[in-house]
Amino acid sequence: MNFKERKNLLEGKQQVHLLRFLDQLNDDEKQILFSQIDAVDWGFEQAFHNDKKKEDTMIEEIDALHLDKIQADSERYRSIGLQAIKEGKLCLLLLAGGQGTRLGFDKPKGCFNVGITKELYIFQLLIEHTLDIVRAADAWIPLYIMTSNINYQDTVTFFEAHDYFGYNPAYVHFFVQELNPATDFNGKILLKSKYELALSPNGNGGWFSSMHKAGLLEGIFESNLEWINVFSVDNVLQRIADPVFLGATIDSGKMSGAKVVRKACPEEKVGVMCKEDGKPHIIEYYEMTDDMLNKRLPDGSLAYGFGAILNYLFPIQKLKETLDKSMPLHIVKKKVPYVDESGNPVTPAEPNAFKFETLALDLIHEMDDCLIFEVDREHEFAPVKNSTGVDSVDTARALLEKNGYTL
Repeated sequence: MNFKERKNLLEGKQQVHLLRFLDQLNDDEKQILFSQIDAVDWGFEQAFHNDKKKEDTMIEEIDALHLDKIQADSERYRSIGLQAIKEGKLCLLLLAGGQGTRLGFDKPKGCFNVGITKELYIFQLLIEHTLDIVRAADAWIPLYIMTSNINYQDTVTFFEAHDYFGYNPAYVHFFVQELNPATDFNGKILLKSKYELALSPNGNGGWFSSMHKAGLLEGIFESNLEWINVFSVDNVLQRIADPVFLGATIDSGKMSGAKVVRKACPEEKVGVMCKEDGKPHIIEYYEMTDDMLNKRLPDGSLAYGFGAILNYLFPIQKLKETLDKSMPLHIVKKKVPYVDESGNPVTPAEPNAFKFETLALDLIHEMDDCLIFEVDREHEFAPVKNSTGVDSVDTARALLEKNGYTL
């Protein structure tokens, strides 16, 4: 776009204030501002119209493939899964855009050292878990790592400095998550500085469109790949490329798979697998009524008792269909630093802005069905979200030691 076209666009979108400081900018700063404006996906505007809750939605509980059944058939499932991996049907996606801010750490969260007397990084643990399966299948598994714009270079440099922890770098692909602008409560895009928009990652459901924008999907679509295992950097006991999980999902004939743990208590702050209007869905803990939180089945277990741990299997061909759809954007209130009308930086004490995010639960809801796959939380669920307390470095270290790791 030339300047006139750009200005006309912003006037039509009622966002011309983004050019407020133009006369104060040098050529390099103008180029940064123009490139960010040109890259805006104006689809965020739809969130103002579709973020209202559907009052007529039917939410129902959903059952899982329980641990005892999985254990009884684990060898058969494992055989099916390993064969699929040998045949090159599985790839992996690590969601690694988070910083270690809440841990008091100013680098990518995956670079955090959970060791005590030795170095044991989160990225290292996840790679070592994957290498277990690479060796068992005697086949490398393509690994895609989604970073944020902030931590991309730090992440790549960290992997290079540690020789990819033994993983074959030819099979590792880094890319940056797409960004959406943050707005004030009237829908006006905020400026982070006089020449930069306030931008933030587009949510944990934005990985597939981000892979598309990064130019990675064409090679995947032309390959033998059928499944993508999506998981997050938070969980240091995460079992990745789990052939039992893959084999059980294939054997079930269901379109997708989701690993879950039994909730520790009704109030545990995890999203819960359920059915919405007959399709698989994840309902967030803060959306559940007291009746739903405490409802029990005849055996005494929680009716809504299977918490999602962000470890999913998706069929690549079905995901391909979502590229032609407008996935829902969810509005989230956040504290977003900005510059005021005079160009002075403001650090808000209270939420002042809307961020716009796509969520993994919407991709799950695009699937016709989903195998809910129960795992033992003491062996596969050690999230590192906080520096102390629940889901902290301390609790993760205790679980790692319980699982035989030397820290």
